[in-house]
Amino acid sequence: MKLPRLVMFDMDDTLISAYSGDPLAAWQRTLDPFETSLDGVATAVAAEAITVAARAFWADRARHREGRLNLARNRFEITHQGLSAAGIKDQALSEAVSEAFQALRDREMALFPDAHETLDRLRERGVRLALITNGESRMQRPKIERFDLEHRFEHIQIEEEAGIGKPEPGSYLNILDIFGVAAEDSWIVGDNLEWEVAAPQKLGIHTVWHDHKASGLPGDAPAIPDRIICGLAEILHGMEE
Repeated sequence: MKLPRLVMFDMDDTLISAYSGDPLAAWQRTLDPFETSLDGVATAVAAEAITVAARAFWADRARHREGRLNLARNRFEITHQGLSAAGIKDQALSEAVSEAFQALRDREMALFPDAHETLDRLRERGVRLALITNGESRMQRPKIERFDLEHRFEHIQIEEEAGIGKPEPGSYLNILDIFGVAAEDSWIVGDNLEWEVAAPQKLGIHTVWHDHKASGLPGDAPAIPDRIICGLAEILHGMEE
């Protein structure tokens, strides 16, 4: 396999893992300390209701973009909608649960195995690296610093700072233009089948799907990745200088 000139990496659920990739279980862990405040509703029921509300909220593409640029506010809205659906309408409780979820997420966040080693080996081979991530700067910059990522990338593009995000074609084209690299000489690695496979594939970018749960390609996948990996170190397998 020919060595690419440029590799673009997604960050969340590609380089960094949050709550082991299981939001329902994470909501249950968040709600357990609030059990006596749930008006007799089981934590499992409340967690399921919030997860359903989150799924419905993020399914709307336009709302998804607005939502990820003000994550704290919209996480509260999702939490309150879910708890209300379960019969719990206390706004103060919703706010406390929402904040507790963010705290749990921060505590449990971790690099995927071989993340640093994979990035460093690519750089050693002369591959140029870019980080392309959606969301707010105030949410994403601390993660970049916490997990020692900044010096590993020649360019970091955060949606709020750049004014454009995935899956808009311009978000990928902007990076190609900065590096002066053609689409066919570049790769993108990520976990989102729309943002890191379907959209960049239309531009001719080689797509690598990080199936970190090893769950396999879903039947309704919007596109077929050029390559599927279950661990980051697999990127290096079969690469030719």
